[in-house]
Amino acid sequence: MTETLTTTTADQAAAIGPGRLVLVVGPSGAGKDTLLDLARAACADDGNVVFPRRVITREASASEENEEVSISSFQAALTRGDYAIHWGAHGHCYGLSRAIDDEIRAGRTIVANVSRTVIGAMRRAYADVAVVLITAPPNVLAERIAMRARSSDGMVENRLRRTVDDAAATPDVTIVNISSAEYHARQLVRIIKGEKWDD
Repeated sequence: MTETLTTTTADQAAAIGPGRLVLVVGPSGAGKDTLLDLARAACADDGNVVFPRRVITREASASEENEEVSISSFQAALTRGDYAIHWGAHGHCYGLSRAIDDEIRAGRTIVANVSRTVIGAMRRAYADVAVVLITAPPNVLAERIAMRARSSDGMVENRLRRTVDDAAATPDVTIVNISSAEYHARQLVRIIKGEKWDD
């Protein structure tokens, strides 16, 4: 399956707000799920921060907060208009529930792990979007992908070569995840809460 991008909200007359959308992106092996798990725990008592579960059609690992569904179930939900945004990558389908729109309209902050290919559409669809790139050197990425040994990852080389040529995908903040996970998770939490942070 080629990479696809579809948004069901970008054609609306007004961008959705006033809440904030924090998009976490980055290459496979960067440690996004680890940092998101730690950030989720740190924000557990904050009712204004929501970490929605992605719907995916591939095998979910223990470290991911995702809902695994069949392709037919995904397509049925898509037909019903259940997704605020969805995309395809590496032969799999991903989506975020339309419920995020209501949360953002209520003024809450949504934190979601998405594909870099949807950033442009989401910047147009939502009033307040912050993009956080989590990355690491290529050799570190390759080691992490190999260590997790997830069958749905496919060829490691294909994941490492993947790029997105879209100016809208330029991140607002970059976290180079080579120190302790706890340290970088604290950086991510400060970004989520709209606080200033230093490298």
